[in-house]
Amino acid sequence: MVKRAGGALLLAIEIDPASPRPVSTQLYAALRELMLSGAIAGGERLPATRTLADELGLSRTTVIHAFDRLIAEGLIESRVGAGSFVSAALNSERPQQPPEDARAGAGRREPRLSRAMRWAVDRFGDRPRLPHQPRPFITALPAFDAFPMAQWARIMAKHWRTPRDQVMGYGEPAGHPQLRRAIAGHLRANRGIACEADEIIIVGGAQQAFHLVGSTLLDPGDRVWFENPGAIGARNSLLACGADLVPVPIDREGLRVEEGLRRARDFRLAFVTPSHQQPLGHIMSLERRFALLNAAEQAGAWIIEDDYDGEFFFGRRPLPTLKSVDRTGLVIYVGTFSKSLFPALRLGFMLVPGELVDTFRRVAAAFVQGVPSSIQAAVAEFIDEGHFSTHIRRMRRIYEERHAALCEAAARELGGVLEVVPTDSGLHTISHLPPDLSELAVAAAADARRITVSPIARFSIEPTPVNGLVLGFGGVKPAAIRTGVEVLAQVLEGLTRHR
Repeated sequence: MVKRAGGALLLAIEIDPASPRPVSTQLYAALRELMLSGAIAGGERLPATRTLADELGLSRTTVIHAFDRLIAEGLIESRVGAGSFVSAALNSERPQQPPEDARAGAGRREPRLSRAMRWAVDRFGDRPRLPHQPRPFITALPAFDAFPMAQWARIMAKHWRTPRDQVMGYGEPAGHPQLRRAIAGHLRANRGIACEADEIIIVGGAQQAFHLVGSTLLDPGDRVWFENPGAIGARNSLLACGADLVPVPIDREGLRVEEGLRRARDFRLAFVTPSHQQPLGHIMSLERRFALLNAAEQAGAWIIEDDYDGEFFFGRRPLPTLKSVDRTGLVIYVGTFSKSLFPALRLGFMLVPGELVDTFRRVAAAFVQGVPSSIQAAVAEFIDEGHFSTHIRRMRRIYEERHAALCEAAARELGGVLEVVPTDSGLHTISHLPPDLSELAVAAAADARRITVSPIARFSIEPTPVNGLVLGFGGVKPAAIRTGVEVLAQVLEGLTRHR
């Protein structure tokens, strides 16, 4: 029996030969939309592939490819001797597409969030992310221009030529063994921390580490001491775990432990940046470190130490870590390569106490997808060959030079209006504004001039007595820093004149 050239008329389908999308993909998408929208009813017969090809001016192969994709999705049923038909299942009741005004936002139902995430979004979700391109005075960006790209490219190319199962597989959940050994060796030699490779867990950046700790060790509502002002990424990660953050004030000796005990003696976790407080830059005194360790031991609490830029001291000696004096076994040390190498690696690590090693290894195996093995292997070789140490030493000199450029330009251009506080470490420092000049207004006016200054309030859970700005100097060259200071001086002059 000869089939008749029947079926639905599909002449409304438009194919754009100039489009970068393949013609078969355009046809597939057009047919799929007609079926899902109900323009072609379920059970209706489609034209033969040859007929549709003639009508649309396409090759029959193109039409067959589109039909095959729709058959694979179950939208078309092919019946031997009868032709191709739209699936009858499309006649059943299906979710309706919302009206145009609802899709634009008018009258749209709000998604139901978890209580922890709803609280976090309501409290901090309206704070836009800072631009992440080098410009004065962006924070948290290393000097991209000084990274040894040739050496890195050579090592990466070498590891892409290793056996495919090593490059393309999942890798070990706790991390590449060579990288864990390299990190442990670096911490022993450069940060004064006694540790072994088995205690290292590789993660996709410090923020994943904070979330992993929170979701593993905290129940929703558990109280967490948190530096105020403090690190934004850690704050958001712990909030997403349902933590009840207890803001603990900071002074020149670091976290005020006595105030923490007054506010929440039953805390379950404490988060600190003792080597270079984020964002104020203070170093936690030895007395405060011991007080914090004793308080955690009494409460049965854990401590997260975030050593986010401890490599970059340019004073006389390296800044001490809390982990190096810990005898309680309660400190979880978190490090990252985002600043010591570059952020796009998305590579960090946790040094966990011995009694938590098995727990975090099981958690990593079950829930952490891991960083590509080739990247981990390349970083390990970068460390083992000595390039990492050479790079760190060079970056210390560069950041010291850029810090000096900022302080000198500020003394010349900003005297009497903005007091820049010198620092001995890191990629940023803070500055103080007069009490009657709003840090939020300065940040907004500076942003309009393509200058990024972060108000202290951005880092705060509750208001602090500090009225000032965080100024990054690591990601831009001295000439750009000097130009940025001149622009900031103009911004401050304009605001002062209209105050």
